[in-house]
Amino acid sequence: MQRPFVWSNSKVRDLFDSMYRGFPVGYLLFWETGAEVGARQIGIEGKDARVARWLIVDGQQRMTSLYSVISGEKVVREDYSESKVKLAFRPRDAHFSVSDATTEKNPEFLKDVTKLWVDFRGTVSRFFADYEAARGPLEASMRNAWEDALDRVRDLQNFPFNVVELDSAVDEEQVADVFVRINSEGVKLNQADFILTLMSVFWDEGRKQLEAFSRGAKVPSLAGAAPFNWYIAPSPDQLLRVTVALAFDRAVLRHAYSILRGKDLETGQTSIEHRDQQFNALQTAQSEVLNLTHWHEYLRALERAGYRGSKMISSQNVVLFSYAIWLRGRVKHGVAIDQLREVIARWFFMAHLTSRYSTSFETQAERDFGRIDELATEVGFVSALNRIIDDTLTGDFWAITLPNELATAASRSPALFAYFAALNILNADALLSTGKVRDRLDPAITSTKGIERHHLFPRAYLRDVLGVKDSRQINQIANMALVEWNDNIVISDSAPSFYWPTQVDSKSYLTVDRLKKQLELHALPDGWTDLEFPEFLAQRRTLMAAVVRQAFERLSQEGYGASYPPISSAIKNEQVTEQPDGQIRVSIADLVHAGLLDAGTVMTPARSEFDSVGEIDESGSIVVNDVPYPTPSAAAMAVAGTQAEDGWMFWIVDTCDGERRLDSLRNQYRLNDVAGSEA
Repeated sequence: MQRPFVWSNSKVRDLFDSMYRGFPVGYLLFWETGAEVGARQIGIEGKDARVARWLIVDGQQRMTSLYSVISGEKVVREDYSESKVKLAFRPRDAHFSVSDATTEKNPEFLKDVTKLWVDFRGTVSRFFADYEAARGPLEASMRNAWEDALDRVRDLQNFPFNVVELDSAVDEEQVADVFVRINSEGVKLNQADFILTLMSVFWDEGRKQLEAFSRGAKVPSLAGAAPFNWYIAPSPDQLLRVTVALAFDRAVLRHAYSILRGKDLETGQTSIEHRDQQFNALQTAQSEVLNLTHWHEYLRALERAGYRGSKMISSQNVVLFSYAIWLRGRVKHGVAIDQLREVIARWFFMAHLTSRYSTSFETQAERDFGRIDELATEVGFVSALNRIIDDTLTGDFWAITLPNELATAASRSPALFAYFAALNILNADALLSTGKVRDRLDPAITSTKGIERHHLFPRAYLRDVLGVKDSRQINQIANMALVEWNDNIVISDSAPSFYWPTQVDSKSYLTVDRLKKQLELHALPDGWTDLEFPEFLAQRRTLMAAVVRQAFERLSQEGYGASYPPISSAIKNEQVTEQPDGQIRVSIADLVHAGLLDAGTVMTPARSEFDSVGEIDESGSIVVNDVPYPTPSAAAMAVAGTQAEDGWMFWIVDTCDGERRLDSLRNQYRLNDVAGSEA
């Protein structure tokens, strides 16, 4: 089904080992595409343009593994990066291994079995020559046995598989059901899988464009304009949703699949001409969706709405469908950029705050598309969106619904993020500080010390003094405020009536007007330190909702602009974190030159959710998926994207003393360097 390659290299090794030993490795399930004889892919001429006759429903990971190892071609990983699967083989005991620094240095291993299918005789001759140069001559009987083992590896190209074929008359729902029933891991095929596969059959270049955009959105680029941003790293199927929405006004992908097959949803008839027309519409829409000018102009609307990055977004569907609506306004209705930026900022704020696309999101999105088009014919696109927004965010919503939504302790509540966005829009100080909330919510800042959520009524005080045991009350959003970390430490577990006047008196920069503004924007009721805790929560929820409403109304006021400081680039931020004040700057090359690391050392992420590995090359770079990165943080971002932390803390290295975090080796280097200087 043309899904990404998810097998680890060790699983590929196990497949080849099982085949070598004659163990069962399962059968393959194919599905006939139903494409007419001689059909061609869109926009491609020549022999290679012919449409595939069969789709691989079950067995893609095995076939991809076989193809990659035998041909040497790269595979497309789950994160849409590309890498080679390289296996080594030791003929002495017929042992397969994933190629690494150990197999590279051991003359008993054929370093790359792929070469057996490229130049068998030459590869075998070089293997024995290298072995005998390192270990001395081989006995004739042993050499013959090793040659037989290598020949048996080459013969795996003739390994027989049993194949089950499904006729083209079997529809996609039946195929999905068959797949789930026979697949041992129970992986479910979804509608996006079928559409992406259909693209692979009739428009493979289009699918590759989606994958390239997805890759580019994960890691910053120094080579010019790129899809990277701090809000979302969309997968190809998410981008496909936006394309389908723009091309066909559809959010239900099942309908989109039928349309792309050339099926008329009213008559039920399928035709080649209809299919070609629909793919042409898909091509046109995708070119708009992947247009980097559109993409980044849209993201500026999110920034205008007060949302600074993915940490403030609880639903990616809101990002995707709001982009689809932005594109409708820009491409179909020709709305000017500045008008779009304002109205989409309001739309996104509304949609995210109300969880508009969280449940039955496909139905809601299609309803929105239809309603917008209906109103746009009467009042225009911008007025259509504003009317829907105003119909949703009524007076009762601000006065009743939103305060009730704030009565939660959920750390990723849309209501909480709307309040943070409001503080950004209104340029609020952190409480008791001169620093701005929006500066501290810069998504590129990875400092462990910054702005923190502080309990206005401290936990220990509530439990030990007031006897409040319900953690949902203690951690309720209305009991939290954004303060600087050092103030949070000083406040500790004191009663509000004690710490608040003490803190205010200690802040000489807090003028009467500045304090008044902070009390207003941080929604602190008059005399709040002396209120009963439940009454404090109730009053603050109402005031927080009022702040959110004030900020939302600010979005449409003349003269408002989201004039944030530029978001720090990952590279600049990395340079700061890797050269702390007063400390010696250290590179991987320094550690290699000092003998603390060797070229070829394998590095693994400290966090178990990431399974990519890196390897140190002779220049001191870290190679991940065949790409060298100059610093640990750059390599960490290649693996974990925006989830990566300081690269020195991200990586673990395998040393002669056991596994060690990369940062500990840097500290050892610094100590040695200082000791050497003092000596």
